[in-house]
Amino acid sequence: MMLLSTVNMLLRDEYSSLDELCQAEGIERAELCRRLAEAGFEYSEVHNKFW
Repeated sequence: MMLLSTVNMLLRDEYSSLDELCQAEGIERAELCRRLAEAGFEYSEVHNKFW
């Protein structure tokens, strides 16, 4: 839940897209999406957040 909260906060306050966040923070998008999917969350480009 901490990962979800942190990522969504960064998407809301700092980055306009998941790609921008991953590039700036040096995170692999596929790995981040996989880890959050394991917890039952998926990324919405329309809303720019995981839910």
